[in-house]
Amino acid sequence: MSDEGATPRELVLEACRRNNTSLLSEVLKSLKTPHAIADLLNNAKDGVGNHCLHIAASYDDVLDTLLDQENLEVDPIDRLERDTPLHKAVRFINTLPSSQWEPASSIADLLIDAGADPRIRNKAKLKPMDLVDPKNKDLRDTLQKAEYAMTVGDDVVVRDVGDEGPTGSASDSE
Repeated sequence: MSDEGATPRELVLEACRRNNTSLLSEVLKSLKTPHAIADLLNNAKDGVGNHCLHIAASYDDVLDTLLDQENLEVDPIDRLERDTPLHKAVRFINTLPSSQWEPASSIADLLIDAGADPRIRNKAKLKPMDLVDPKNKDLRDTLQKAEYAMTVGDDVVVRDVGDEGPTGSASDSE
């Protein structure tokens, strides 16, 4: 056994459990490259298969720090329920009194803004929106809008202004 202390993976998971942004920042600074940071964060799991984002989905401070990292996978799947961090955030928000729903919804907003996909279904075939307390209309609306934006966004082809493609306009080709 080594006497060196906790590994970076253990420290990251502990920082997420305790919403400790100082500890998280210290661990991230100790890594040399953005690739090393992404590798650690994307592969750090606890004993039951929760990634660091699943654990952090109850805390906006540490979650915000994590989501600022390059190449972070925002939709990892946990081992037990096959939930994404967005599923976990909704489950957490549901445990709060209704007076705290609005401020806690910032957690879901952070994940959505970072690219979390609200269309992913878990092991029970439920999307995050399906887990929302029926009385929490604001969170339901946020998830519906995000789902719609992602669905419509998949069908949109973005072109630069003035981009006529490789052959120019159709009238030029004849």
